[in-house]
Amino acid sequence: MLLRALVGIAITVFVLAFAGKRLWYLVSLARAGKPATGRLVDPTARVTAEATEVLGQKKLLKWTVPGLAHVFAFWGFLVLGLTILETYGALFIADFGVPIVGGWPVIGFLEDLFALLVLVGIAIFAFLRLTNNPANLGRASRFFGSHTKGAWLILFMIFLVVATLFWYRAAQSALGNLPFESGAFFSDWLGSFLSGLSETTLVWIETVGIWAQITVVLVFLVIVLNSKHLHIGAAPVNVYTSRRPNALGPLLPIYYKGEPVNFEDPPDDATFGKGHIADFTWKNYVDFMACTECGRCQSQCPAWNTGKPLSPKLMIMNMRDTMFAQAPYLLAAKGEHPGLGEMHEQALASVSEEVRAEVERPFIGSREGSEHSTEDGYTFDGHRTTGLELPIIDEDALWSCTMCGACVNQCPVDIEHIDHFVDMRRNQVMIATEFPSELNGLFKNLESKGNPWGMNASGRMDWISEVDFDVRVFGMDGEDTIPDDVEYLFWVGCAGAFEDRAKRTTKSVAELLTIAGVSFMVLGEGETCTGDPARRAGNEFLFQMQAMQNVEVLNEVKAGKIVVTCPHCLNTLKREYPQLGGNYEVVHHTELLNDLVKAGRLTPVAPVDQTVTYHDPCYLGRHNNVYVPPRDLIAATGATTVEMERRGDKSFCCGAGGARMWMEEKIGTRVNQNRGDEAIGTGASKVAVACPFCSVMLNDAVTTRQSEGIAEGVEVVDIATLLLAASKP
Repeated sequence: MLLRALVGIAITVFVLAFAGKRLWYLVSLARAGKPATGRLVDPTARVTAEATEVLGQKKLLKWTVPGLAHVFAFWGFLVLGLTILETYGALFIADFGVPIVGGWPVIGFLEDLFALLVLVGIAIFAFLRLTNNPANLGRASRFFGSHTKGAWLILFMIFLVVATLFWYRAAQSALGNLPFESGAFFSDWLGSFLSGLSETTLVWIETVGIWAQITVVLVFLVIVLNSKHLHIGAAPVNVYTSRRPNALGPLLPIYYKGEPVNFEDPPDDATFGKGHIADFTWKNYVDFMACTECGRCQSQCPAWNTGKPLSPKLMIMNMRDTMFAQAPYLLAAKGEHPGLGEMHEQALASVSEEVRAEVERPFIGSREGSEHSTEDGYTFDGHRTTGLELPIIDEDALWSCTMCGACVNQCPVDIEHIDHFVDMRRNQVMIATEFPSELNGLFKNLESKGNPWGMNASGRMDWISEVDFDVRVFGMDGEDTIPDDVEYLFWVGCAGAFEDRAKRTTKSVAELLTIAGVSFMVLGEGETCTGDPARRAGNEFLFQMQAMQNVEVLNEVKAGKIVVTCPHCLNTLKREYPQLGGNYEVVHHTELLNDLVKAGRLTPVAPVDQTVTYHDPCYLGRHNNVYVPPRDLIAATGATTVEMERRGDKSFCCGAGGARMWMEEKIGTRVNQNRGDEAIGTGASKVAVACPFCSVMLNDAVTTRQSEGIAEGVEVVDIATLLLAASKP
């Protein structure tokens, strides 16, 4: 027993020395990041997230089969934590049991059951790896670019953990040393095969098995800390410190010393966006460490699915690899901005030439014409192939993002991809002035005309002359504030005022509100763009200018309840303007109209005798959790509904978000065509939308197919238009 204990302790001390050194290095590296604001507030929400997402595996179970496999492995290791205590106890006491519960038969049963479930889990993982092999499927595999060889090593190590556990427990059972009299059904069954051996032989089998179990568990720990499976420890931290908005919601402002930057008088040393890995915060570094390389984000990304170079997974992996490659510099610089200050020069002088070359490598730029494109920047088994002469982040990948949020929504460890992409765009626009040329027109139009199309403000009220009912316009009767008898301020939006298809929606909503007896008012020329396209394009300064102007107007007129037809306006007014002192009750028109139908204030009387499929807008669904009201309204019209395969929080983007509406789509196939073809494939005669951007993009997709003799008779309509048609006899 003494020899058993001495060897076990020696193995533990030796291996833990390596593990402890690596753990301290990782913690120090994370702390080298810049400060992050608001990551520990609202502890109740964070504990709830730990309970549901970490312990409950909520997001992993969105994909049933791999989710169950992960549940088996995760909960298996939680339960098998008891066996590790028993293993160390057995070094000193032959029949050691965990205090209080150690002798309960149910404990032995659960330990054996979950050990077997772990084996089931790794069998499922192995099957998924084989059937989704990127060497065979290429970019179609969600594991493209992931460290596939490392994944196989981890599966083998997990198998060894369970195998060595049953090895020594079988001997314990044969010796009568299991701490429970019954319950450990599989250990007892294995022990029955050893019952004929001598006690000395059984003791040696048990002892060597205990040493093997300790060695495997500790070596597994070292491998985890030195591989992408670092997420086992980093993920719970990342979930706890993640943003906890309702749905995806707002973008974060630019912070300086813990406070949002005042763009009317910005500090000289404020960092606008992120143009180097040293610009990222400690929370960003934890994000990178937490990546599981599962590829769920990649599989849902509209850019990746249409042949573009953006993979959210590969972007995060690239930044993680860069963080580790530059770690000696980051640790020495202690958060100093790269290129500035004496600390930076001292840090550069303290690192090797190889690290210095990584530090000075271009962070964002073009890979066009290079032998390494973004998508082959990783081999099939996750090794970076790009050279030091190439930028770390491909600008084509960065500007391919539609900000749809599918990556963030699917990520099981709450990585904040969109925040990273926006911060890099901010640096490109406001510091490097390197961005797609088409955005020059967008920025100019927003700044000079207050709308993306460059139309005159006087045109915002043109739609009113096209309706045969009265529409109240603020200021026409000399009001200083919105009158008390007005229930809603109708925020028409730029598209709703200037784009012909969106104007049809605007008129339909106005007429439905009139029919329902809802008193509403519009601002008319007092409206200007919310700034959403500018913010998502990275021009935070222009967004702030637009937003502050709108907040000032809305606060002056004492706006309370606001109804919008554009989900982008909804998200900005409701979720982002509070950052600037604008707090309003904002609803999407489908929410308000659905309430009116349920209250009996709107009654469809002419059923729509057609088949309708509904496209979930990203900024209504994933960003604001509005999925049911639009569907309820379609059902209220009497139409037959058929759903697309990608729907709800897995809806496929129309391609217009992230300011992509104003950029040319030059790489791969068109995102809107991909979605349009899916809608056409349902056989529906009408494609219902609830966003002016979606209306434009899907109309274009359907029109393209109709010019090819396909999809004859298919029409893209806003739900409000559909409801209005059903509400008129």
